Amino acid sequence: MVPRELIDSAQIPGGDTMTLYRRGADFMIVVDRNELMSTRMNGSEEALGTLACARVAQVAAPRVLIGGYGMGFTLRAVLGVVGARADVVVAELVPQILDWARGPMAAVADGCLDDPRVSVFAGDVAEAILAPGGGYDAILLDVDNGPDGLVRAENNRLYAPRGLSAARMALRPGGVLAIWSAAPDARFVTRLKAAGFLVDEVAVKARQNGKGPRHVIWFATRG
Repeated sequence: MVPRELIDSAQIPGGDTMTLYRRGADFMIVVDRNELMSTRMNGSEEALGTLACARVAQVAAPRVLIGGYGMGFTLRAVLGVVGARADVVVAELVPQILDWARGPMAAVADGCLDDPRVSVFAGDVAEAILAPGGGYDAILLDVDNGPDGLVRAENNRLYAPRGLSAARMALRPGGVLAIWSAAPDARFVTRLKAAGFLVDEVAVKARQNGKGPRHVIWFATRG
């Protein structure tokens, strides 16, 4: 087996250490022995982008907020389906994530951060949601492995009633809050509905070829 090579590590504000590894041509980001993401499994991250944008396809110039750059799979999927007039904001809390995208993972990023439709919010996506301007057609969250603060405890506010209410208010009527999860969570679905969303739960495979574990995406629409 090809050995895993340590590339770099970064401290998550208010959380643990995030580590970037490479094994052959594959990259993986690990937090506390949990593999958060990998270039081997990106199908569900891409589905987060394409399926969310499909739900607001009637908007000629959509405004999209992506919480967590990760490895850029969701961003590239969004850029591939929205038009030239789209405005895509990427909120990233850990600066080194973007350094990795422009450095050791430049081939994976494929220049997506330099797309003229993209702007970067250097900070917590919760703060981006609350920032003046709002008016998003879609808010895409993939900052944990589900609706709990795995990466850092402060992320729990995103999934609490107050955080969901803030996301709903940041959306235009008919806008969609899309949340990626490694597993179903019936109690969270109830929480989304209590916040005033219409909820559609979709199961997607982790790999582009339809193999691998099954992940969940919740599409919560503001009526």
